[in-house]
Amino acid sequence: MFFVTGTDTDSGKTHVAAALLHKARTTYHMKTVGVKPIASGCESTAQGLRNSDALMLMAESTLQLDYEKINPFTFAPAIAPHVAAADIGLELSPESVLSRLDLTQYAMADFCLMEGAGGWRLPLGQNRYLSETVAALAMPVIVVVGMKLGCLNHAVMTEELIRADGLRVAGWVANRAQADMARFDENLASLQQMMQSPCLGCIPHLQDAPVSAMAEYLDLTPLLRAS
Repeated sequence: MFFVTGTDTDSGKTHVAAALLHKARTTYHMKTVGVKPIASGCESTAQGLRNSDALMLMAESTLQLDYEKINPFTFAPAIAPHVAAADIGLELSPESVLSRLDLTQYAMADFCLMEGAGGWRLPLGQNRYLSETVAALAMPVIVVVGMKLGCLNHAVMTEELIRADGLRVAGWVANRAQADMARFDENLASLQQMMQSPCLGCIPHLQDAPVSAMAEYLDLTPLLRAS
C-alpha cells in the first residue's frame, strides 16, 4: 500500500494516482484499488455525497468496494476538510480516519494507493495531521510534483518532511500541470539531481487526456522492486 501526496493542492495527484493504478492494472495485470479517505468539494447525488477524485480512482480499481469504503469522509464545500468537518460538528483526527479504513479489504489488492488531500501536512484540526495516519500505517509515499514556479522548493521540502516523519519516499512523479512553465527542462534536471528518491516518470502537459495516456509515461519498476 502506497500513499500519494502532492507538493500542493493543484499538483495533479489524483490523475497521477489513477494513471499509476491503470499502469498496474493493464501492464502488470495486478488487482488494484484506490482509496481517498477525505474529500471536500463533493456533489450531492441520489446515492449521497460523491467526490470526482474518488470516482476516478474507483474507475481504475479492479477491486470493487462500496463507495464508503473508498471515501469515508465526504464534505460538500470545496474548503479545507477540517473546516468543513467543524461546520457540521464532526471532529477529524488521525485515529478517526484510521478507524474508517477497511485495511482487510484493501489488502486483497496487489497494488493499493491511498490518496491524500492537499499536501503532506493536511490539517485535521487540534494540531493533528493526516500524515499521522500515514505514519501509523508505515506506508511508503509517492510524491506528485506539480511542475510550476516554486516546485523545486516544495518538492525537496516535502521529501525531507516525509523522511523526518520516519517514512520512506518510494518515488516521485513530475506532472507538467502548466504548459507554459518557463525553463521546464532545467527545472526537471534540477529535481532529478536534488530528490533522493527515484523518479517514476515525467508526464507532459496533456490537455483533457485520458488516464491511459498519462500511464504511458510512468514506470512502476522502482515501486514493485521495493515492495
